[in-house]
Amino acid sequence: MDDLGRVEALRLAGLSAAADPGMDRFARLVTRVLRVPVSLVSLLETDRQVFPGMVGLAEPWAARRETPLSHSFCQHVVVDGRPLILDDTRAHPRTCASLAIPDLQVIAYAGMPLTDADGHVLGSLCAIDHEPRKWTTGELQDLEDLTAACSVELRMRIATELLRRDRDHAGLLLRASVELAHARDLTDLTRRLRNLFRGPAEPSFVGLLLADGQGLWRVIDPDDVRPVEAAVDRLDLHAGYPSAEAMRESRTVFVPDHEALVSGYSPEAVAGYDSLGLRSVLSVPLLNGRGVLTWCWSRPHALALTEEAVLTAVAGYVSQAVERTRFVANRLSTAEQLQASMLTDLPTVPGLDMAALYLPATDQDMVGGDWYDAYQLPPPPAATRPGVMLSVGDIIGHDVQAATVMGQVRSMLRQASLDHAAHSPAAALDAVDRALDVLPLGPGATAVHGRLDPDGGRWRLTWSNAGHPPPLLRTPDGRVSALDEHDLLLGASSELPRHDHSHDLLRDSVLLLYTDGLVERRDADIDVSIRDMASTLAEHGDKPLPLLLDALSHGLRDVPQRDDVAVLAVRVNQGER
Repeated sequence: MDDLGRVEALRLAGLSAAADPGMDRFARLVTRVLRVPVSLVSLLETDRQVFPGMVGLAEPWAARRETPLSHSFCQHVVVDGRPLILDDTRAHPRTCASLAIPDLQVIAYAGMPLTDADGHVLGSLCAIDHEPRKWTTGELQDLEDLTAACSVELRMRIATELLRRDRDHAGLLLRASVELAHARDLTDLTRRLRNLFRGPAEPSFVGLLLADGQGLWRVIDPDDVRPVEAAVDRLDLHAGYPSAEAMRESRTVFVPDHEALVSGYSPEAVAGYDSLGLRSVLSVPLLNGRGVLTWCWSRPHALALTEEAVLTAVAGYVSQAVERTRFVANRLSTAEQLQASMLTDLPTVPGLDMAALYLPATDQDMVGGDWYDAYQLPPPPAATRPGVMLSVGDIIGHDVQAATVMGQVRSMLRQASLDHAAHSPAAALDAVDRALDVLPLGPGATAVHGRLDPDGGRWRLTWSNAGHPPPLLRTPDGRVSALDEHDLLLGASSELPRHDHSHDLLRDSVLLLYTDGLVERRDADIDVSIRDMASTLAEHGDKPLPLLLDALSHGLRDVPQRDDVAVLAVRVNQGER
């Protein structure tokens, strides 16, 4: 009775202890054709019999539409796989002690096996009389014909459910191919994987274990940690678990029920699955020995060929997603190290506060050609405090090549500033232009290069703009203006001279240098975006600089970025003493 194929067929038929119009129709036909007071379409589950079709049963059984197996004659039909015909159940040694006799008044009984397309006996269509009865050949032939028709109905329901399941599996494969391809990291992959399998007929647990040379380690979703995951986060390859076996033998391992789990695996594995209430396990190895994907069910499970094929295909998608997320993680780590080596710490300058922000583009190498820079100049002999050089720039592109060019251009700009006696920003940019004529490093760059010099009770800004978005200046009264003078971009072939521009910065002034990733949007004009950024600077410019940068970059970290973002903010605290 516990045959998994039979149990699965019952589940697919979708009938239980509730009235079903089609099954009730067969019960009525039996009572009319055989002239009996009671007829049942009885399906046998593991611990009870249920009556989706019923006529004539007395209360309280009629309302319940089920009985325990102690009241079941149907169980004998299922076990024997053939009809059970009894003129008087009280006189038969196999049934005389059944509680169905006193409680249900089952005296004469004729039951025929209801079968699915694979020959599993799911239950019986039975005729019942409250008196002893000699069943005629014609009556039994009529009951057999009605049983055959009822079996066809059951098979159609099972086939319909299988078609629906196949359609769902096709939809699952489509969703898996889309969802898993967008996983950002391994944790997100696990979360998306579990969300693919929802509903009462789906697995109760989906687990991902990855190989690291020492064994298998579990990828855990911190928002959905199961007890067994916290207790067993790693597995030795020789552990007595289905997943370890699948990894060792590079094959799919299926454990259909608890009995197979107990007989085939270690007590630790059984205890772990028991703690989650799991009874069936499917473990599929990932491609190229990357790990194992495991599905578990809370009941014995019959694995159909189409289901196994679908889950194996999902494991293939997971393999690709694991490879891709690991590749991205390695690139991100490399990018972060490369960017960190190129974006140096800001200097500590009395009288000035400085803060910077860098956000990499997320659609390529997560590192790019945007930069910010700030460094102090050697003090001239008559000065009590040295000046400070500031710059932001953008090499066209946002990949490792752009980052490499950025490092070279930034270094050339530093060297040109330090070598020029007057430290003119325009002269430094002009020197980089001449270098780019000799060393063609890429399609071009933009930059704002400036210097701050203490000048009495204020600081004096001198800057030159090579085709870059204009710096923004917030004055102590909260007004913001764009320092909009600019020349051609870096590396442009032109005989036109570059120009320096000057502006005095009073105490509590805030200077904002930025790259176009901060203000450029697909759906907005860049001039509008700059004005919006100026409004934000006006509103939040009196806050500590880290909070100001948070306000300026609000929302940028939550969505994929098409371009890098570099921002340098400077506040004047005091002038020269």
